[in-house]
Amino acid sequence: MDATHTGPAGPSKAVPFLRTAALVYGAVFLLVGIAGFIPGITTNYDQLEIAGHESHAKLLGVFQVSVLHNVVHLLFGVVGLAVARKATASAAYLAGGGLVYLLLWVYGLAIGHGSDANFVPLNNADNWLHLALALTMLGLGFAGYRALRGPVGGQYPA
Repeated sequence: MDATHTGPAGPSKAVPFLRTAALVYGAVFLLVGIAGFIPGITTNYDQLEIAGHESHAKLLGVFQVSVLHNVVHLLFGVVGLAVARKATASAAYLAGGGLVYLLLWVYGLAIGHGSDANFVPLNNADNWLHLALALTMLGLGFAGYRALRGPVGGQYPA
């Protein structure tokens, strides 16, 4: 069982919410990863590179992508779907994924978009999407941990 106690929100509410959030994020990441390999949904598909800023393919004509970028989305998607079975794993996925996207946002701001350091690749649209993902995933993950823990002094479920 995923939670063995009740808090103010009660695990009965936190558990399905966290599992659904991880499932939704996982499904969206999986779909985005697949879409990155579909010509038409990804513009300039003939310019899709393995990695690096030389990839001029853009998902929905906006977000710069590469094979590496698409594979990362696919992996995030598979992990999200896999962890959605347990609320504690879902909270860890959301919080951990949020931290990864926060670091990716900072990285995207710090590097030059035309530099060799831009190996993912990232553009301004990617950077701001990564910030939005970071804030929502961190918020959901940590709120989920709090709801699972219950009242002050409560313990995380096993």
